[in-house]
Amino acid sequence: MELKDSRILVIGGAGFIGSYVAMELLKHPVKEVIIYDNFARGKMTNIEEPLKDPRCKLFPHGGDIREIDILNEAMNGMDYVVCLSAMWLLHCKDYPRTAFDVNVAGTFNVLEACVKNNIKKLVWSSSASVYGDAVELPMTENHPFNNKNFYGATKIAGEAMATAFNDRYNLPIIGLRYMNVYGPNQDQTAAYTGVIPIMLNKIDENVSPVINGDGSQAYDFIYVEDVVRCNVMSLTSDTTFGFYNVGTEIQTSIKTLCDTILRLKDSALKVQYKPYSADDARALVQNRIGSREKAEKELGFKYKYELEEGLQKLIDWRESQKNKN
Repeated sequence: MELKDSRILVIGGAGFIGSYVAMELLKHPVKEVIIYDNFARGKMTNIEEPLKDPRCKLFPHGGDIREIDILNEAMNGMDYVVCLSAMWLLHCKDYPRTAFDVNVAGTFNVLEACVKNNIKKLVWSSSASVYGDAVELPMTENHPFNNKNFYGATKIAGEAMATAFNDRYNLPIIGLRYMNVYGPNQDQTAAYTGVIPIMLNKIDENVSPVINGDGSQAYDFIYVEDVVRCNVMSLTSDTTFGFYNVGTEIQTSIKTLCDTILRLKDSALKVQYKPYSADDARALVQNRIGSREKAEKELGFKYKYELEEGLQKLIDWRESQKNKN
């Protein structure tokens, strides 16, 4: 599909991944990129750069996917939609009812508005959380849904609704199952931040990073710029429906991750290990590494950044932010 002269709505466009998607889209000859965000997690600082481009605008009347009339107004006249809006994993754990309202009912609203406004294609953010703990590695897109948490449940529901909307209304939809995404603009200090910012914060405070368990639990870490390229490639691809892993297919243990960060930070701190709480142990995903075969074959997506390179880019960005303050 061609993006030339197209108008694209980026829902959640002021967030971590969404702000990068807006910037990436502006590298193409698009007519307009509209950022739609309620700023529950998004930040104006994330979109300072894309808003410098006259083709990029912030939707002025709010940006919540629970507000159906406002969502329809924003989508009116758009060609494509990229939806990255969601409550995050630990937030869903603490507020499951709101998680339903945002991630399930909100996703339905987006799908319904896409049909009403004749959107040519929707690229929607799912999550590797649908899989739960791996029963085989790497996990293909046919891996069973073993999820046990509220966040993963909302994404499974979203995928089921997307499938139904595609079947009933022939709405083109690409759903992306992100592995562990990291990089600049990720929230570095919030209560629901990810494992990499938490480790970096500890090291910057000259406090030993803490690993729950023995550190053998392993995941697939992918740099944000690779995830963003996959979003745009999904939009331009001739593929009209499917769900795809977005990862590297590289298994990295938490211990290896921490050791790499300590080395890149030139830190002599020693890792501290502590037992899992009963709550964490019950819900823990021990291994999650996604097969990249289907995304490579059908979307043409291949990751670019190795973990060490991506971590160094993140560390450099954090240093640049310190210098600004």
